[in-house]
Amino acid sequence: MTKAKFVMFIYALAAILSMVGIGFSVSLIGVTGTKYDTAGIIGVLACIIVMCIIFMMAFKTKRKFKEQGLL
Repeated sequence: MTKAKFVMFIYALAAILSMVGIGFSVSLIGVTGTKYDTAGIIGVLACIIVMCIIFMMAFKTKRKFKEQGLL
């Protein structure tokens, strides 16, 4: 596996973990109790923001690698 593909693999893993975090946060909202509702909503918003940042960085890196001919 080349270095470029390994970097893209790391971005993919980070995006998957962010999606899992969204699912976990949604499940916190379903738990009875008001203190978990707030944590769940904050977790969903935080994970969505992190996932958007990861995707932006990954697409910029992919374009850079394609221009260099590494992918």
